[in-house]
Amino acid sequence: MIVTLLFTTFFTVFLAEMGDKTQLTTITLSSTTNKPLAVFIGSSIALILATLIGALAGGSIANLIPPFILKLLAGIVFLYLGSNLLLQSKNSKVNENI
Repeated sequence: MIVTLLFTTFFTVFLAEMGDKTQLTTITLSSTTNKPLAVFIGSSIALILATLIGALAGGSIANLIPPFILKLLAGIVFLYLGSNLLLQSKNSKVNENI
């Protein structure tokens, strides 16, 4: 049923977004600009557009590429991004000590 899918998607995305870098960025922007409504509207629109692109692309790509390949590519991208962030963090700590 579509309502079940709607609630499952809502709760999954809601829980996944709690405490992630998007939320932390939103908190930082809101606290530094003192314009929480503008930050809320901007971050909401960005999340809606990113989700729309993901949903549309996911439906199209799933018809072209087998799920195993998609999961493998997603894993590789996440490993790359995580490694890159760790290296940047390490480099910034080294530069702070100089």
